[in-house]
Amino acid sequence: MYCKFYGLKERPFNVTSDPDFFYLSAKHKEALAHLHYGVSQRKGIIVLTGEIGTGKTTICRFFINQLEKNVKTALILNPHFSEIQLLDAIVRDFGIKTSSKVRLGLIRELNAFLLNESNLGNNIVLIIDEAQNLKPAVLEQVRLLSNLETEKEKLLQVILVGQPELNTRLNLYELRQLRQRIMVRYHILPLERKEIREYIEHRLNFAGLNSGIEFSDEAISAITDFSCGTPRLINMICDRALLAGFTCETRSIDKTIINKCLDELNGYAVGGRCEYNL
Repeated sequence: MYCKFYGLKERPFNVTSDPDFFYLSAKHKEALAHLHYGVSQRKGIIVLTGEIGTGKTTICRFFINQLEKNVKTALILNPHFSEIQLLDAIVRDFGIKTSSKVRLGLIRELNAFLLNESNLGNNIVLIIDEAQNLKPAVLEQVRLLSNLETEKEKLLQVILVGQPELNTRLNLYELRQLRQRIMVRYHILPLERKEIREYIEHRLNFAGLNSGIEFSDEAISAITDFSCGTPRLINMICDRALLAGFTCETRSIDKTIINKCLDELNGYAVGGRCEYNL
């Protein structure tokens, strides 16, 4: 609606996990480095956690796009699965054709696929998003899959991505064997205060902005206080702010516009007090 008014090619603040708009904050760079290290060194199981809206799914999609051609991936989203259903979803996402519907058959097909890919010099990565939703029995199934290996290396690299509740789940006594196999961990923190303006400008520029939209310092401070540096919440308030600016026929986004948008959000919960390294 407002793109033509501002001279934008597309909406800059969608809340979808679009890797093209990915902003490499200091913490996201560290997270990517951990993922690349874990996969390239074939560490087996990697855990990436972060609060809601901090960009976990986006960083996974960005990471996949960065991988070399010899790295093949499967991405499982919202895995409310039983053990058999998860195995079936993994096999299908890797493109393995099988008619088996039993655990032993699916594992046999997966193991054959992994061995063949290893012989071809390929590295296979399984990414499970929203992994905090996996039941302990299903996580135990993941551990068993991570045991597929040759004498030299792991055949399957597993990245478990989830909210902080994933760590609580992994700390269960019955999952202690899985916990011991986690070789790489990283927790994504929200953007630093100084990064929030850069984040907004990055998304505007990628959406095709040449000039004409200005967020005042007071507007940025209000956005910071609302979002606590959570990218999804920044997108939410900035999208509303651009719409409000379009309605008022102004390209200057000030604190008055932001406060109006915040009133419309009616006290949207952001999850606690912001703490920044000033």
